Formats: sequence, structure tokens, C-alpha cells
Amino acid sequence: METKNNFLIYGAYGYTGELIAELAVKKGLQPILAGRNVEKTKALADILDLKWIAFEATDKTALKLALQREEIKVVLNCAGPFTKTVKEFIPACIAAKVHYLDITGEIEVFEYAKTQDKEAKEAEIMIMSGVGFDVVPSDCLAKFLKDELPTATHLELAFMGLAGVSQGTAITMVENAGAGGMIRENGTIKIVKTAYQTKVIDYGIKKMNSVAIPWGDVSTAFHSTQIPNIKVFMAQPPKAIKAMEMSSYFSFALKNEFVKGFIKKKIKEREKGPNEEKRDNNHSYLWGKVTDGKNTLEARLITPEGYKLTSIAALLITEKVLNSDYKMGYQTPSSTYGKNLILEVEGTEMTLV
Repeated sequence: METKNNFLIYGAYGYTGELIAELAVKKGLQPILAGRNVEKTKALADILDLKWIAFEATDKTALKLALQREEIKVVLNCAGPFTKTVKEFIPACIAAKVHYLDITGEIEVFEYAKTQDKEAKEAEIMIMSGVGFDVVPSDCLAKFLKDELPTATHLELAFMGLAGVSQGTAITMVENAGAGGMIRENGTIKIVKTAYQTKVIDYGIKKMNSVAIPWGDVSTAFHSTQIPNIKVFMAQPPKAIKAMEMSSYFSFALKNEFVKGFIKKKIKEREKGPNEEKRDNNHSYLWGKVTDGKNTLEARLITPEGYKLTSIAALLITEKVLNSDYKMGYQTPSSTYGKNLILEVEGTEMTLV
């Protein structure tokens, strides 16, 4: 019987999944590629000379059979929107005693994954959502700030990216459109209106208008730091912020499946995501602030471009799990690997302001 020493990438032919698969091969790894579409999965596998399997995540029998492959130790789920796949994958991974990772930034996914902590511990596996740009750098920044000010009661995080978003990210944003924003207040996640708050944030290279968004750290940073009040902001031009503010008046339309379908069709007609030049020549800039009412600290973090970082960070964590470096149950990046995990990625720098 073969030792479990390999991993499966689901959603491998998507923009980010393909980046991860290509980088894995460059690193000498041989993941098994998987996805919904037979032709697309096979085409990528042929190019990279890798094993492959095609199945729908909602096909419980096919999923169970896929995870029963004797060499699979870890699943790395890259198929979003993750709200549509996580509730299939995590129970199946628990049943098969296979570790589960994904690259989501969706709060709903983190909150669901957290409910599976007990079952994951009983199966002696780790569940970790958000092993890419969502939420490795911001989670490490939050932990860094918490360690610098252990009495912190309020945390604000923000990020600025310059290279654009992929089709998958854009489609996930459409799926969640009209749902409003989210913050954490006194330990509880609270729904607020879209573009609930704006502020000017100094990211080091420039100051930018930034708007509150329902980012994954509203869930994960609480698990990592126990800070009860959390907000996350994203740098955006004034026109984009204004559009977000106006969208709350049309939330009924944005929730309509016909409208969503039309927008998603248009998204699929454009470029899959930032090209190699943009990924290599851009960076992401993060900012964080903690306060306990008396003391305040700020910090900044510079990383490679978001999608490039996602491929590096996702494989970094996957390799750690393959080497049996993990904690059982539901985990966040910094709760398992500490605040310096992000500094293992070349081209990162974290400093107090």
C-alpha cells in the first residue's frame, strides 16, 4: 500500500489553480489535478504531464472515490465560489481522513469550516481555509500586531493591490453582491450596509481612499488573535467607492439570478486574470492598526502581487502538511505556523510604522 504523500488540486484549470499547478511542477511536485470539466482538466494535465480526475464536487459518490486514492494526503480546493464546494469537500475529507485546504476569502466559508473543528480533530486532520492572499498575509499581520499589543481590543486591516482580479474572484464578488458588508463587533459578526465606512490609509508608497469590505479576516483574525472588534478595508478609487455605496440601493437587483448570470457571462469574456508581467512587476501592500483605548500601534506589510503570493503561499502550506507539519482541527495560517509564516515568502517585509 502506498504512503499518503501527494495532494489533489481541485479547480486546477481555473486561473489560480493553474498558477498553483504550474508552480508545483516547477518545484518538483506531482499533484493530481481535478475539476468539473473533463476536457479542461485533461488538457492541463497533458501539458504538465500529471495525473488527473474529473468530477463534480456535488457528486458525493465521485468525491468519495476520488479521496480514497491511496496517495492523497491533502486536498487543495481552488474552485470558487467556495460556498458552493466547501460543504461537500470538508465532510468528505473528514470521512476519508484527508487534510483540507482552500484559497477562499469568503466569511461564510471560514465560519462553516470552524464548525467542523471537533470532527476534524477526531479524524486527526487539519482544516485550513484561506491559504492564499486571502488570508495568509493579513492573518500574519494581525498576529504580529496582537503580539506587539496583547491588550488590543480593536483591529483594523487594509490592503491595496495593483494588478487587478481574476475571473473567479470577480464571479465570487458577483455571487455575494447585494449581501452588504460585515464587521466584527464585541466578538460577534455583524452585517452592515455596503461601503459601511471609508477612510484614507497610508500604505507606505501612497495614501489611498479605502472602503470597508466583508473580507475573510472578520472571521479568521478573531480566531487568531481573539481581538473582539475587527474591520477590513480595501483601497479603491473614489468612483469605485461611490458605486459600492450606490449598490445598496439596488441590492434587490444584484440578488437576482438573471442579473447575476448576465454579469458573470460578461466577466467570462474578458482576460482570465493579471498576466505574468503584472504578477511579476506588482506588489500588494497591507496595513494594520490595533488599539486598546490607550495605546495604538500600526504596521505595514509588503508582499508579492496577490495571485503570485497565493500560488506561493498555498504550496508552502501544502508542503508543510505533506511533511506532517500541521495542527489538527480548524486552523488559521498564523494559529498553526505563527506570524512569521508570511516572511518565508521571498519579497515580503513587515514593519511597525
